[in-house]
Amino acid sequence: MSSTPLQRTPLFALHRALGARFVPFSGWEMPVQYQGVVAEHRAVREKVGVFDISHMGKFTLWGPELGSQLNRLLPTDLRPLPAGSGRYTVLLNPQGGIVDDVIFYQHPPQVEREHWSVIVNAATRQKDWDWLHQHLSGIPGVNLQDHSDTRVLLAVQGPEAEPALQPYLRGSLVDLGRFQHGQFKGKEGFSGEAIFVARTGYTGEDGFEVMLNLEDGIFLWEQLMQAGVQPCGLGCRDTLRLEAALHLYGQDMDETTTPLEAGLAWLVNNPGDYIGKLALEAQRNQGIPRRLVGFRMLERAIPRTGYAIWAAGSSDPIGRVTSGTHSPSLGYGIGLGYVNPDWTKVGSRLEIEIRGQHWPAEVVKRPFYRPQA
Repeated sequence: MSSTPLQRTPLFALHRALGARFVPFSGWEMPVQYQGVVAEHRAVREKVGVFDISHMGKFTLWGPELGSQLNRLLPTDLRPLPAGSGRYTVLLNPQGGIVDDVIFYQHPPQVEREHWSVIVNAATRQKDWDWLHQHLSGIPGVNLQDHSDTRVLLAVQGPEAEPALQPYLRGSLVDLGRFQHGQFKGKEGFSGEAIFVARTGYTGEDGFEVMLNLEDGIFLWEQLMQAGVQPCGLGCRDTLRLEAALHLYGQDMDETTTPLEAGLAWLVNNPGDYIGKLALEAQRNQGIPRRLVGFRMLERAIPRTGYAIWAAGSSDPIGRVTSGTHSPSLGYGIGLGYVNPDWTKVGSRLEIEIRGQHWPAEVVKRPFYRPQA
């Protein structure tokens, strides 16, 4: 029986020409590295790098008073969000479990209809589409469109991201604040179709996520390569996001995890009714059974997903590592994991079981790494 072939982004041939190494990821054949994980990681921390994230889902939503409709679905209050801004949030099931983490972007309204975009994870694209369709499709005037296969999405990240991207756009990026977005036109060589640019990213650095049609996306990638911008793969995307203590869906949270457990209680600020509200209120009242913590290794050892977390003298593990790596920026092992609430205080000593041996670690504040001012 043949397996389903892996999907490829529109830039696949360009990645292969650059000598990228590929790995399967969420049903896609994606570049994991070009020059090497550490070199690419340092390029983003020190200068600038670009990621092809076209595998992610890209939906648009139209409708009258659409923000109010979304507000009855989400734990995050979208009412204060002005046009031209975005908001990170989560989709929940009725049990309060996280269906996915997403970013909603509100565009200026057109002809009395609100216009929103939402970017979702590649692995949950169909599930998220079904979730949105289930809850919105019956509302008069609401229209959903899936642009995932007709748009390139690039992430230009690092302290030099703005000067690296600006030469290709008409209009200034300077006034685009964090989580703000706008429509730009490309300069000579682009098709003339609007280019979506948001000051967002998944690295802990300044940067932009750029959504374009296929032709313009390929052209922009080629221009950035000619300008010497470092192409980056999934390997350093993981080390960068973990240093910034950003969650990876499917590892650090899933449908069995609530935002209260995952350290995302700050997203739960909707005073009205929404999907999963009763479950979250019940969990708050009964006590949160586990919490996500960040920890650092105190000796030369690297934590990995699935490793058991112990407390000194405990007869059983108190949790599991969800994400772990060696931090290129800090020079030691770091990780995220769920533990018994008694062991969440900063400074709490833990032990990570690595190949049958217990290695010392301690709970630390997140993020692990902050960019230099």
